[in-house]
Amino acid sequence: MRQERNNIFLGIDWILVFIYLALVFFGWLNIHAASITDTNFEVLDFSTKYGKQLIWILLSIPLIIFILFFNSKFYERFASILYLSSLLLLIGLFLFGKNINGATSWYNFGVMGLQPSEFAKAFTALAVAKLMSDRKYNLNLIKNQVKAFFIVLLPAFLILLQPDAGSALIYLAFFFVLNREGLTLNYFLFGVAFIILFFLTIYFGAKGIFISLLILMTLSVIYAIYKGGKRFIRFNWHKVLGIYLIVGLFIFGVGFTYNNVFKQHHRNRFEVLLGLKKDTKDVGYNSYQSELTISSGGFSGKGFLQGDRTQGKFVPEQHTDYIFSTLGEEWGFLGSTTVIILFMFLMYRIIYLADTHNNKFGRIYGYGVASILFFHVVVNIGMVIGLLPTVGIPLPFFSYGGSSLWGFTLLLFIFIRLDAHKNYDW
Repeated sequence: MRQERNNIFLGIDWILVFIYLALVFFGWLNIHAASITDTNFEVLDFSTKYGKQLIWILLSIPLIIFILFFNSKFYERFASILYLSSLLLLIGLFLFGKNINGATSWYNFGVMGLQPSEFAKAFTALAVAKLMSDRKYNLNLIKNQVKAFFIVLLPAFLILLQPDAGSALIYLAFFFVLNREGLTLNYFLFGVAFIILFFLTIYFGAKGIFISLLILMTLSVIYAIYKGGKRFIRFNWHKVLGIYLIVGLFIFGVGFTYNNVFKQHHRNRFEVLLGLKKDTKDVGYNSYQSELTISSGGFSGKGFLQGDRTQGKFVPEQHTDYIFSTLGEEWGFLGSTTVIILFMFLMYRIIYLADTHNNKFGRIYGYGVASILFFHVVVNIGMVIGLLPTVGIPLPFFSYGGSSLWGFTLLLFIFIRLDAHKNYDW
């Protein structure tokens, strides 16, 4: 038995591994298509984007072996240390980070760079699982909810300061985990309401929304007094006033952040999304060209390396966040649907396996992995097809970048290790 446990591949869910390999390989093919400039190319040209990505893919093999080398108890025992290490890496960016495209999100090591926010997601998922798997932890208590929110929102806040709003947005995925573990749905509904309020504030302005809500609150109070009389005046008026003050602070906070914290290109993206301005040549150029590129693929696509819009570089930086447009043009509706189904099956498989875990730690971490992947896939594809604003979120295992690939590999294979050991008492 001891000898069996030393086999790092014992108990591995090979279905997850196969889906991972399929997505990585298919992603590399699309990076290849989006990177070449002519038909005369070398597959092993490591000076190209697809060549560099191939190096990161090959280096993922020792990373996977390293992850599988530790048993599941290691990740549970050292979850807090790993989380604190990720916070230190994020804080260190403000001292030693390199500014790229207006965001200080990278450490520069000469020929390569490292984006710690890509790894912080996995370590935050471990920290959340560690906190909530404690036998004494009760999510119904406010103080415990605050602890969970703090663990989730602290790295998001540090990432937002870089500023990298897209990567910070991903941490909203953890609220799916908290909800599945018993957090009331009211938080989710409040979140949706505040998101709607956020966009309304941008569209109409903070003063307009504030005055509109004041009129609505006044009418509601008059109606409630009419129906409830003295009872309402004694017990409920302070609740209405408190909610209105919180909402008012949020509205003016959004207005201040939008006008003073967001960069102009961030504001332009929201304005294009909300129809406040029409732009197909500047800020809206990427999304517009991406939509045209995807639609040109039709049902079955133009074929591998046959995408004239991809070869013509109509979509800037197509190999990164807009890689799905390459997929849409060359592989068409059939290829795009196949990849989406692969992602759906990957997330379903993770949730299915998480539900079979004997301990809460593995189950909660599995929910975190599935939620993060879900958020990335939905936001990235929604952005590429023009349903969501451009926020710089990569498509897992597809988008070009070593930090992104390694971050998702780390996220997934820690769960694969936890799942492999779920039937052992280590």
